[in-house]
Amino acid sequence: MQKNTVSIDSSAIPAKIEFAPEFNVAVPFIDRHLQEGRKDKVIIRTTEGDEVTYGQLAERVNQSGNVIKKLGMNSGDRLLMVVKDSPEFFYLFWGAIKSGIIPVPLNTLLRAKDYAFMIEDSGCAALVYSPEFRKEVEPALKLLSAIPEITLLTEGESGCFLEQMQSAASELEAAPAAATDDCFWLYSSGTTGRPKGAVHSHRDMVVTSQYYGKDTLGVREDDICFSAAKLFFAYGLGNGMTFPLWSGASCVLFPARPTPESTFDV
Repeated sequence: MQKNTVSIDSSAIPAKIEFAPEFNVAVPFIDRHLQEGRKDKVIIRTTEGDEVTYGQLAERVNQSGNVIKKLGMNSGDRLLMVVKDSPEFFYLFWGAIKSGIIPVPLNTLLRAKDYAFMIEDSGCAALVYSPEFRKEVEPALKLLSAIPEITLLTEGESGCFLEQMQSAASELEAAPAAATDDCFWLYSSGTTGRPKGAVHSHRDMVVTSQYYGKDTLGVREDDICFSAAKLFFAYGLGNGMTFPLWSGASCVLFPARPTPESTFDV
């Protein structure tokens, strides 16, 4: 098999999935769509009126990955994300994975003490956060004896992540990985104690997107997906990002905290 590819035999029930020995999951989720003719198709629509095509997403993921590499992060380092549901969530998440870094999306509704625990527990090398959450994130840093080497806002100030992306190269070779290698973390809610970092491999998003997204929910290329659950939740990550990406569909992102009224408005 060609590196970074996946073979799916849908004649079997359940479908039989086979991964190439070298497999970075960012390639089939992001780069594949250019080869399959979706460059100009819109993948992301935001409730603020922004649109991102599959071609633009691929380019910005590469720029994001190049910024991450330039910041000096090493393969396997953790990058914590306190980022609203937005295109930059996609750029950071997939740019990290493609460059060999492990993204860790965190619940954006937490308090400073919770962030302090997760920063320390994860041993992260970097923390990137949306300006909307600085009132809890920045006090969290003051609770720590040692802060991450890299702390950046996504936007809103000189040197922020999105500003650095603008001058970054738009080509990026996927870092070598295997299907069973660590890919990303998600923290549990901590209902039975301290939150725990659950480690997910490169194969996991393919399995959930194929078996649940396509084969169970029936997500198709002409669908538009919206998730009331935010992207930092495992359920929201699937409904709002990986399921539409895997199927070549589109998604709608709502950056604010959902209410029954705002959800129906979307």
